[in-house]
Amino acid sequence: MEMGIASEKTFRFRVDDSMFRTSSWTGGVIARCVMVAKTSDGVAVRDSKDVAKNTLFFTHYEWNAFLKGVKADEFN
Repeated sequence: MEMGIASEKTFRFRVDDSMFRTSSWTGGVIARCVMVAKTSDGVAVRDSKDVAKNTLFFTHYEWNAFLKGVKADEFN
């Protein structure tokens, strides 16, 4: 059996621009943060400074694991 890198399925779902929200921590300066859209399918994240760039998509499990790490100060 040949060992190699497993192919990964791309996780994506439809999300409308109106679904994205910015954090209240930005102080009203949108250029300082990311935009997040939570849907029943998952969570989409994009750069608030350039919304035309790639959007990142996460499952709810992945997003919750990330938030847990942030709250536990795992990322310094």
